[in-house]
Amino acid sequence: MENDLATEMRNKAGGNFRNGYNCAESIFDAFRELIEPDLDRNLVRLFTGYGGGLGHAGCMCGALTASAAILGMLKGRTSAEGDREPCYDLAREFHDRFEDQYSVTCCRALNPHPFDTKEHLRHCLKITGNTAKLLTEYLVEKKLIQQKA
Repeated sequence: MENDLATEMRNKAGGNFRNGYNCAESIFDAFRELIEPDLDRNLVRLFTGYGGGLGHAGCMCGALTASAAILGMLKGRTSAEGDREPCYDLAREFHDRFEDQYSVTCCRALNPHPFDTKEHLRHCLKITGNTAKLLTEYLVEKKLIQQKA
């Protein structure tokens, strides 16, 4: 059952990417729809600058940074007095899983092809989809989302 939801989320994020969204936008919109479907879809614009490792700077992968935002949607604090450690712990642990899977977290190391070339886009599509799958499996494991019946 877990693989069904993980595959669905991989395909949803990949579909978003194929439709022209960048990696971060693709992750956000797929998980927004799953976790908080009433959340304004226009908030996807908050994730535009994360693509290409922060606007083609090649730094932290946008799919990974958007995943941390999804974890914040689920476990982030709502006041300065709130405890930030539960969310920090989840974000760090997911970061480490991502790094275990890909060996690196930096966009330019993950995908050495020139930005927006056919090869680059094909490779980013795989990273985006597989990050959505990894995040779904992580969220299910941590009991942050339920399996679909």
